[in-house]
Amino acid sequence: MTPSGVILYGPPGSGKDTITGELAQLRVEFALLERLKAGPGRTTGYRLTTADHIEDLARAGELLYRNSRYDSEYAIDRQGVAALVDAHRIPVLHIGQVVGASAVATFPLHWVRVLLWCPEDVTRLRCQERGDKDVDARLKAWHETQQDLLDHAAEPWSLVIRTDQLSAAQAAEAIDKARAAGAPAVVRDIKGLV
Repeated sequence: MTPSGVILYGPPGSGKDTITGELAQLRVEFALLERLKAGPGRTTGYRLTTADHIEDLARAGELLYRNSRYDSEYAIDRQGVAALVDAHRIPVLHIGQVVGASAVATFPLHWVRVLLWCPEDVTRLRCQERGDKDVDARLKAWHETQQDLLDHAAEPWSLVIRTDQLSAAQAAEAIDKARAAGAPAVVRDIKGLV
């Protein structure tokens, strides 16, 4: 079977961390790719580095994708993905921009591209419940994600999951089933969703 990976795209509070935890409960092979991060804020789930290091990797062609948000610089490196694949793991990537989902999908795996969605009020509540100090910035990112989806409505997705309608465990099971079946990515009704 072709090695596979999972791309989880969605606004803040859509359940990327929770669903990743549920995927790891289903199969030990699932492993979060800890993105490189330079800057303030959350540290869990990242490999902390410097902006200069990220720039050096970019110049060397070692990055699949990089972006800035919340006053920080983030990057997904080829070596990070390759190391998980070489260890017979299934990389799970958290992406906040559609172009990022397209960029990392160039890495030669069967990618299950998952669009996670929840309404703005759900994002607000989840961010407050988990103690985010920057709820306003995360709500701004929710609106940016909504516009990003509308601007890229022709982007294909293997699955679209409303995380306010499915539990994290149900979402993880659907993702694993799509991965095992080699589900193709197809264009979805984004305007109807968001």
